[in-house]
Amino acid sequence: MKVLINALNTIYNNEVRGHKECVVYPISKLLLNVLNVMQKEGYIGEVEYIDDGRGGKLRVQLLGRINKCAAIYPRFYVKCSEIDEWAKIYLPARDVGTLILTTSKGVMTHHEAKKRRIGGALLAYVY
Repeated sequence: MKVLINALNTIYNNEVRGHKECVVYPISKLLLNVLNVMQKEGYIGEVEYIDDGRGGKLRVQLLGRINKCAAIYPRFYVKCSEIDEWAKIYLPARDVGTLILTTSKGVMTHHEAKKRRIGGALLAYVY
């Protein structure tokens, strides 16, 4: 199952419909890390874990700040010097939106990755 793709599509669809929150399941550690990055950047509000006795669910508070979010599949591996080229492909304009990467130092935005001068695999984009 493609947990990240499913979760980001659910969040985007609920955002377009104007809902204030949505429930995402199934979940994974990678999904939690991506949602924490989105929360830190101010695209979503609180993320609450709901234990249902199976795999668990997440309740995500939507703030109405997402115009588009999606997972990047297949995952492309990029060097630090190539991050700007990929940002041109996935983001609508310069300094608008965020690419989310997984690196050896954890999940982070492309701004942090460029600052730390490390590359990684592209996971998602949001703007």
